Amino acid sequence: MMGAKMSLVIMAAGLGTRYGGLKQLEPVGPRGAIILDYSVYDALRAGFDKVVFIVKRELKDTFKGLIGDRISAFARVEYVCQGMDLPRGYAVPEGRTAPWGTGHAVLSCADAVKEPFAVINADDFYGRGTFSAVAGFLSDLSGSAASGAVSDEAERYCMAAFKLKNTLTEHGHVARGVCRLDGDSYLKGITERTRIEKRADNGAQYTDDGVNWVHIPGDTPVSMNMWGFTPGLFPELRRLFPLFLDENAGNLAKAEFFLPSAVGRLIDEGRASVKVLKTPEQWLGVTYRQDRDRVAGAIYALTERGEYPEDLWADGPGVRRAGRI
Repeated sequence: MMGAKMSLVIMAAGLGTRYGGLKQLEPVGPRGAIILDYSVYDALRAGFDKVVFIVKRELKDTFKGLIGDRISAFARVEYVCQGMDLPRGYAVPEGRTAPWGTGHAVLSCADAVKEPFAVINADDFYGRGTFSAVAGFLSDLSGSAASGAVSDEAERYCMAAFKLKNTLTEHGHVARGVCRLDGDSYLKGITERTRIEKRADNGAQYTDDGVNWVHIPGDTPVSMNMWGFTPGLFPELRRLFPLFLDENAGNLAKAEFFLPSAVGRLIDEGRASVKVLKTPEQWLGVTYRQDRDRVAGAIYALTERGEYPEDLWADGPGVRRAGRI
């Protein structure tokens, strides 16, 4: 991966409402390591060399002190504060206090990211192999661009897809983006299922109305919001955001500009293709407070097997100290 400049964009502006607190900051590993520590560690050893945190303005100093300062010895670190800004001619509706969603969060990074980049959630553990796969795609893409081999007709992106059974919790329902793929593993679309529950047969079931349940196989590929993009995404998001505002003019107090929906629209328009990188990794996340012990146990087990050092940042993830902030 060496030689390719790549950024890791981390969406960390949300609060864990079902969990009951700022779950991104919950210790789950030795020496108080949080899930973000492991994501950044895996990304750096896969070849990423810059980390961009999307945060709420009031939490910037918290993130800087908790994780940003200690990784700045190994990577460039920047912070982007997602606000409520809108294009000229639009106004924030009365009662709206939340930012405009994940698509808007990524758009807010346009001035900070000029190289191929991955996007992840702050509170998800994706696994070393997943970061390596996305980094490999972006690195190959950079090489193709340098040789002039990439067509400018459509942007080429990627998305990591997990097996549904590897993303479920024992403690309640989850929301997952169920993926539709073509025969060459390119994304055709994502259907957001907001209530999926685990079943004893290693599968799952979902409901759209709270009454009728539909079985869904455990091997079904799902999105956990881990993407690989080029900077060409930013002008597309800038174009689509006003369309979103117009189409949701009657519901702007609550509507959200979701990243998967924006990417799906680009696919439908023929302006982007998304290669789906299937990963066998076990996703770990703290959706509910009861999940914390399971996640911590899994990470301690990985540490005991030598996947991670007990002190992640004593020497860093095998990369040269950057000495930059």
